[in-house]
Amino acid sequence: MPPARPRSEIARIARLAAGVALMIFGPIIGLPTPGPLGFVLFGIGLALVLRNSGAARRRYVRMARRYPRVQRAVNFGLRRRQRAAASRQPAEP
Repeated sequence: MPPARPRSEIARIARLAAGVALMIFGPIIGLPTPGPLGFVLFGIGLALVLRNSGAARRRYVRMARRYPRVQRAVNFGLRRRQRAAASRQPAEP
């Protein structure tokens, strides 16, 4: 596995701000539109916030221990690409 690239603090803050904006405006935008657009936008915003904020991640872990059903639903949406790619590779004989 290649070494991890150093992450830019400005880019992290921008992703965090975009996540918060999606969490706030997603349900508002989703109200007049048909379908679950508001839930999708909120989920994308939640994923951005959880990936870029240590405090939000710690709070999520506490909430997930208290409400395990919610944890399963959120974890489904936050799957990492490496895990998904690794599970798709066929096993060697």
